[in-house]
Amino acid sequence: MPRASKAAPPPFRPVQLARLVDTVPAGAGWLHEMKYDGYRLLIALGGGEARAYTRSGLDWSDRFAPLLEAVVKLKVASALIDGEAVVLDADGRSSFQSLQNALKGAAESIEYFAFDLLELDGEDLTDLPLTERKARLATIIPKTGRLRYSDHIEGSGETLLARFCAAGLEGLVSKKADARYVGARSGAWLKAKCIKRQEFVMVGWTASDTSRSFRSLMLGVHEKGELRYAGKVGTGFDTDELLRLQRLMKPLERKQPTVEAPRADARGAHWIEPKLVAEIAYSEMTRDGTLRHPSYLGLREDKKPEAVLLETAEEVAEAAHASPVPISNRDRIIYPESRLTKGELADYYAAVAAIMLPWMGSRPISLVRCPQGRAKKCFFQKHDAGSFGDAVKHVAIEEKDGADQPYLYVDTPEGLLTCVQMGTIEFHGWGARIEDVEKADRLVFDLDPDVGLDFEAVRAAAFQFRDILTSMGLKTFPMLTGGKGVHVIAPLVPRAEWPEVKDFAHRLAQAVAQLDPERFTAALPKAQRKGRIFVDYLRNQRGATAVMPYSARAREGAPVAAPITWKEMETIAEPSHFRITDAKELVKRAASSALQDWGRAAQELPRL
Repeated sequence: MPRASKAAPPPFRPVQLARLVDTVPAGAGWLHEMKYDGYRLLIALGGGEARAYTRSGLDWSDRFAPLLEAVVKLKVASALIDGEAVVLDADGRSSFQSLQNALKGAAESIEYFAFDLLELDGEDLTDLPLTERKARLATIIPKTGRLRYSDHIEGSGETLLARFCAAGLEGLVSKKADARYVGARSGAWLKAKCIKRQEFVMVGWTASDTSRSFRSLMLGVHEKGELRYAGKVGTGFDTDELLRLQRLMKPLERKQPTVEAPRADARGAHWIEPKLVAEIAYSEMTRDGTLRHPSYLGLREDKKPEAVLLETAEEVAEAAHASPVPISNRDRIIYPESRLTKGELADYYAAVAAIMLPWMGSRPISLVRCPQGRAKKCFFQKHDAGSFGDAVKHVAIEEKDGADQPYLYVDTPEGLLTCVQMGTIEFHGWGARIEDVEKADRLVFDLDPDVGLDFEAVRAAAFQFRDILTSMGLKTFPMLTGGKGVHVIAPLVPRAEWPEVKDFAHRLAQAVAQLDPERFTAALPKAQRKGRIFVDYLRNQRGATAVMPYSARAREGAPVAAPITWKEMETIAEPSHFRITDAKELVKRAASSALQDWGRAAQELPRL
């Protein structure tokens, strides 16, 4: 095995998520693993150091420092490992509460179960079948110690789940044996739980009659983009946790409630800003949407309140296969000049869903809807009150007036195709994911040529812009927009907040324009852009969107936006090179080329 090199640890990249199902998938082709009760961690190793990232990209290396001391001893040059950090009891069961306690001062007791391998010694493994990735993972994890290999069985999933539930374990995760790793909720991973539990937003507390702490926490959950009341929880706390939660809630206290609660529950309530997330176990949800027999398990500091949504179990057949969304009026002409239809557009999106969702999934989106075709009336849509159905989801985001609005997002092929059924042609997305909408995970510079400039001018400008960003330490890739220009994109670790990102983008655009005023301009008035390329930096601000990779465009010829390599940029003749008729080629390219995804080159925002 190669020993550690000078290469830095691989950067964070979006993790694959499992869909909750009501039963375990039957038949061959599925690997079944234990569902652990801990923190999902992506561990990056390289250059003699290791980093630990939560599922939302937070760097928690300091919290898991003792665990990472064991990671750096692995006999590999570099690796990116997916798994779960846990604390086991005497019977070998993982406990979220025990993990919470360990993070407060006994991190030496934390162990790590590794269940997937995304990169090894500089090689990207995500396109390999799961069985092959796990086989490679097994060769680098030691037989004993705090790092453990998460074993699996093939078939007999229902029997295994019954055994796990009888032993008091959390549940089972079933994974398609031949599936590639996709940083989205694709349906290749399914989870079945022994008990019901999920995250809820803490919205207040009720006072205790016998002590200075509280009697119960008041809970909320987002549903259809709005935070609603979900009941109270008054068990599961020890004395230390009662006092800790009281200290955390006190500074967040507010006069007005953030949810509408029944009068009996609201009487004497202390309301707080919805900033804290708790993990809750419960027996069932009542008809009015409140929890029955809830029990507090711990705080979820790796989850943002905006991303706390009510999780409901799907049927296995619907979750495991991107069940076809009925497309009405398939023969309706959407692109009149090329006679391409709504059905053909839907077939394109069905074909590219697996390569599009890792880029677009779980981020707020705006839709360009053209119900009668691109030549008729089209409009943008970013909010929805539920008319799209359950496959298209909502995340509550605070707007300038202080009110929360339900922004759309999708994370499954069904959600993508439901939007198409509703007349969507284009998908535009925020530069942040729903896990933390206040932190950017990309920089996007739209090189927009003035009328009269040909693509050769855009190509030359793109390479010059790439070289400027490279000199600052930013790795980038180009994306053909399917319009006039090119996007130069730099993936970021989601740490910098929007004011800092916008300021950086603005000042960089101005600096580039000053460096080469004959070619570039950062001036907003169109009259000042004549004969030059406008460096559009405005996409790097809160609420701004950019067209998503593999989105079709509502333009003549049915072009699509497509990420390419800088090598390809040397020869491609136009920004509308790919069209919706090229789905097979786009899928093949994504599987075989060196295209970077959001996380593969994620980096820190530099200082100007």
